[in-house]
Amino acid sequence: MSRYVITGTDTDVGKTVFAAGLSQVLKATYWKPVQAGLDDETDSEAVARLAPDATVLPEAYRLETPCSPHEAARVDGVTIDIATLALPDVDGPVVVEGAGGVLVPYREDLLAADLFAHWGLPAIVVARTTLGTISHTLMSLEALRSRGAEVAGVAFIGDEEPVAEGAITRIGKVEHLGRLPRLNPLDPMTLAGAFSTHIRKDLLA
Repeated sequence: MSRYVITGTDTDVGKTVFAAGLSQVLKATYWKPVQAGLDDETDSEAVARLAPDATVLPEAYRLETPCSPHEAARVDGVTIDIATLALPDVDGPVVVEGAGGVLVPYREDLLAADLFAHWGLPAIVVARTTLGTISHTLMSLEALRSRGAEVAGVAFIGDEEPVAEGAITRIGKVEHLGRLPRLNPLDPMTLAGAFSTHIRKDLLA
C-alpha cells in the first residue's frame, strides 16, 4: 500500500506541490498534522485546490503563529502531544506532509525525523535543484537514516541540474523519483500533466 511522508530540505522548497501531485495520482488521503500560520492559503487548502481527487483531512493542530511548530505552539499556548499526531486510521494510500525540513522541531524533544521514524512511513525528500542542494539534501538523508527513518527517494523541484541530481542520488544512495519544473500557471491540470511526464510513478505505486 502506498503510504508516504513528504518532507523537504527546507521550507518553501515545493513539497506541498509535490504532495498535491502525489495525492492526486494516488487518489490518496492527505494529512498535514501541524499547520503553523493561518493568514494565507494553508497547505491543506492548497492540496484540496490542486488535487481534486484526494481526500484532505483536517490538521491535528492549527497554529496561528507562522514559525517552527514548537515555537508556534508555545506562542499560541498549545502543547503538542505525540498521541494526537497518530497516523489517521483510513484505508488506501496516505500522503502525510511534514513541516519544513527533516530536523524541524515539533517540540524541543521531538524533531520531524524522530516523528517520521515513529510513524514508520517511508519519507520522500523534496529538494531544490539550485546551488547548495547537494549538501542540504545529503544532510537531510543522513539525518533521516540516523534516526531509523526509511527513505523512499528524492524528488527535485526546478530546472534540470544533472550534476547536482546525479551527485545526490549516487552519493546518497537514493532513488531519483523525478523532477517537477516550476509551473506557471500552477493548477490541477498543469500539475497533473507535469507529474505524469516527469515523476517516476512506477517507484511510488
